[in-house]
Amino acid sequence: MRNVNYIDIPSLLEARKRIKSSNVIRYNNKEHQVSEVTLNKLKGKKYYIKTHGCQANIRDEETLSGLLSSLNMERSEDINEVSIIVINTCAVRENANNKVYAEIGNIKHLKEKLNKDKSKDKNQDLILILCGCMVETKDTLDKLINVYPYIDIILGTHNIDDLITLIDSYLENKGKNRLVDVSSKEGDVIEDLPTKRNNDFSAYVNIAFGCDKFCSYCIVPYTRGKERSRRVEDILLECKLLKEEGYKEVILLGQNVDSYGKDLKDYTYKGNKVSFATLLEEVAKLNIPRVRFLTSYPSEFKDEVIDVIAKYDNVMNYIHLPVQSGSNSVLKRMNRRYTKEEYLALVDRIKAKIPNIALSTDIIIGFPNESNEEFLDTLDLVRKVSYSSAYTFIYSPREGTLAAKMEDLTPYQEKVKRFKELTRVLEEGIEKDNLLHLNKIEEVLVTGVSKTNEEYLSGQLENNKTVNFKGDKSLIGKLVKVKINEDKLYSFNGELVEK
Repeated sequence: MRNVNYIDIPSLLEARKRIKSSNVIRYNNKEHQVSEVTLNKLKGKKYYIKTHGCQANIRDEETLSGLLSSLNMERSEDINEVSIIVINTCAVRENANNKVYAEIGNIKHLKEKLNKDKSKDKNQDLILILCGCMVETKDTLDKLINVYPYIDIILGTHNIDDLITLIDSYLENKGKNRLVDVSSKEGDVIEDLPTKRNNDFSAYVNIAFGCDKFCSYCIVPYTRGKERSRRVEDILLECKLLKEEGYKEVILLGQNVDSYGKDLKDYTYKGNKVSFATLLEEVAKLNIPRVRFLTSYPSEFKDEVIDVIAKYDNVMNYIHLPVQSGSNSVLKRMNRRYTKEEYLALVDRIKAKIPNIALSTDIIIGFPNESNEEFLDTLDLVRKVSYSSAYTFIYSPREGTLAAKMEDLTPYQEKVKRFKELTRVLEEGIEKDNLLHLNKIEEVLVTGVSKTNEEYLSGQLENNKTVNFKGDKSLIGKLVKVKINEDKLYSFNGELVEK
């Protein structure tokens, strides 16, 4: 069995010293050293990336793809023709882990097949790289190392910028050693990494990384680290470049956008302390057609943000505002830092200033020992808010969180029953919201071909709902006018009115 080399910062610096300075690649108008071995071995070869999880992981995928593309590699969706496979993992729920374990097993068989077949024109030196949140938990990392010896490189969420150096080191040692890089650099915000966007019209823009909230059910603070904000200048530069490249939408991204800037103690922009409201307004002033943001935390959502949304037409009238539960006692056990009454008061202030706002949310049913009375409190909140959409889950424990240690006496079948009732009540509000759009002509960002009918296009309304309509594929990536003529509950059908 191969040795496992745990990479730390000193060893990374030493590895970079070994790279010949005469061999360089360029991205973001900068030169970066890369070894001759890596350039010759990977030039013209292909890579495959599979991403699990949230928008933060999708944004990481774009950076991983940018780094590999800078080595003159090409992306492929055919796992059988590639030289590098990257699995970008999620740790939020147990089933995400299980999917990754199954994928690793399938790749094991692929590597075994390639190693047996030396005569065919295939790459017998297939490199399997695992990254993302899943590798940041110690027990899971130990399992990946000990049970899956055919994983060649493991790197954490803070170590994406080490990817090329790790590949260099791996190839230099001819694959004799497996490399593990989960060294903590969570205090750093690395700028100027290459990016290969997943499309040409809508882009995620990180404004902050990590989370300081430590909700009792959530593993994210342990996998993504403490909150770190990017500087306003760097965010605006990225947004300006996206506008120049013709992007129609930017989505400002953070685990908790409302805490943006709190960690930038001595930093000011235009002489003022920064906040999410000031950043959102600066981005809105760039006149990008659509500006969105994800995700908000109720107790830190400021009235100034409401004012910015109301003031600028290009800031979409849509807010994802996770509530998780409508019960104060459950919220306390969840370590959510607000009450049901405070959440509803915030919703009232939002609706007062933005009457046509669309609100979506996250709700967990069956948190440990949730009583029927606590569940009814959640239904009451849902009826009062009347969400346009929601992401709902039956609670599942995540090892390493406080909630996973809580005794839970509520039967699973009771949780399923409550989940169905919650869905029914949510759909009453969704139907009510959908009626506001029927027979209206609305602007749609065309995102692609419909997943259910190739004769139709699919796009997003301002409220983030999907609408399907007939149209030419040349419209993908453009803003068009569509008349909404059929309510499908979780989506709409429509008719193209104006290109």
